[in-house]
Amino acid sequence: MISVVLIEPEIPQNAGNIIRTCAATGAKLYMVKPLGFEVSDKHFKRAGLDYFDLANVEIIDSFDELYNNNKDKVFYFASTKSKHTYAEVSYQKDCFIVFGKESFGIRESLLKQHYDNCIRIPMIEKARSLNLSNSVAIIVYEALRQNNFFNLKEFGELTGRID
Repeated sequence: MISVVLIEPEIPQNAGNIIRTCAATGAKLYMVKPLGFEVSDKHFKRAGLDYFDLANVEIIDSFDELYNNNKDKVFYFASTKSKHTYAEVSYQKDCFIVFGKESFGIRESLLKQHYDNCIRIPMIEKARSLNLSNSVAIIVYEALRQNNFFNLKEFGELTGRID
């Protein structure tokens, strides 16, 4: 299963939307403390809707501990400071995709340690960044596409209704 890692997420609505994406795709979500909100926050709950029961979420104290416990896995680090785009790498079914906090991104020392595994989403020069929840969705779905959307519903059926 693909794992998404949010390092110190700050905006409850983004985290709630990311929970929905992870729930819908079967991805595991790790949120690294400190969180910029309480998990009881109404905005967090509203954005996550009724997907919390479907989501596999773990709140952890340390990214370093997660990384050290999974050294046999591939980690990708989303950053605007990467030479590789998110579409240029080959995602394994059990990779980790790491995102930094909304105001700052991933700390530069961590990016430098893993520069060859940093990925970016292309955008125009004057754009600073995309919304965090949009970035997660873009990259997770690319990883799933490369793996033939494993574990996802194959198709939907028409109901015959016209809405």
